[in-house]
This record gives sequence, C-alpha cells and structure tokens, in this order.
Amino acid sequence: MENQLIFVRIATINDIRYVDEIVKETEISALARGTGIAKRSPESVARKICEGKAVIAVTSGGIWAGFAYFEVWDGGRFVSNSGLIVAPAFRNCGVARAIKERVFLVSRRTHPEARIFSITSGLTVMKMNSSLGFQPVTFSEIAQEPGFWEGCKSCVNYDVLERKGKCNCLCTAMLFDPKMAPAVQQAVAQNAFVQR
Repeated sequence: MENQLIFVRIATINDIRYVDEIVKETEISALARGTGIAKRSPESVARKICEGKAVIAVTSGGIWAGFAYFEVWDGGRFVSNSGLIVAPAFRNCGVARAIKERVFLVSRRTHPEARIFSITSGLTVMKMNSSLGFQPVTFSEIAQEPGFWEGCKSCVNYDVLERKGKCNCLCTAMLFDPKMAPAVQQAVAQNAFVQR
C-alpha cells in the first residue's frame, strides 16, 4: 500500500461497493480483539452511505482503507459517531484519526447544537475522543431513544447492558457538549480539512 494517497471524505453512493468489506472487517476485528462491537448489516451500512451519514477512506487506487458514520437521536439533541473501522493494511498510520476528525466535523456542521457521543471499549478511540473534547459520562447522559439501544443487541456484551438496566456496560460513553468545549471544536476545525 506504499505511495498511495488516502482520501478521507463523505461517502457517496459509489462507495456502496465497499459495504461487504466494511461489514466483514468490523466483525473480524471484534472477534480478534474480543471486544464488544455491535454487528452492522450490509443494508444498514449502505443506508448510512446513501443518507450522507458516512465517512470513508479510500486510496488513490480505489482500495478501501476505513469507515465511520453518524446518526441523529432524540429529535436531534444527540448525534452518535459510530462504526469506526480501519482495514488492517492501513492501521497505525493516522487513518483512524483522520476518519474520526472528519465524522466529528460533519456531525458538528450538520447538527451544531447537538451533543455528540461515542461509545467504545478501545483505548485508542477514547484518546481520539478526548483530543476532540469528549468527556467520559454515564449512559444516562447520552441518547435514550429505544432505537439507539437496538443497535447494541448484536454486541457480545448486550447481556451486561441489560442486567445493568442500560445504565452502564463494558464500553465507555464519551460526550462532546458544544456548550462546554468551543475552543477544542475550533482548533480541530482549523486543522481537520488539511488533505491527508
């Protein structure tokens, strides 16, 4: 994969061709790490792409490198940043950070008043979230719409979430509140549109 430019951009309908790779790699990654990642169906990933709610990384040669998406909850009060996955050949070279920053900025631009949240069990994602101004919170401080929790049902740790009454799980909830972190948002916005 040497000497190829990687473009991180909003996914278009032409990117539906990568859906099977995205879904497969998400599942393989979850199994390899032994962590709870909700499974995504090819239809749900394609829907995010068609709705303009997905960010994708592809090389100049048309090879898929990474993906993430956002969703709006509770009448627009919350936006989740979810599904961050990077193809193995492109890990540890800044692709995840570039995708995370882009999906965050798209979320901020399209829903400037919404609080943005991310749920993760991975330290790397927690660090990226922190650098963007996210703070750890309890599950009661994020979206409560039933449809959001439906997405957790395919996670291997769903029984823990259920036993805890959706108050906590093995994942960490992190929240960006635009009223609490405007300086971080501005700093990221100034740097994020540098072509990667």
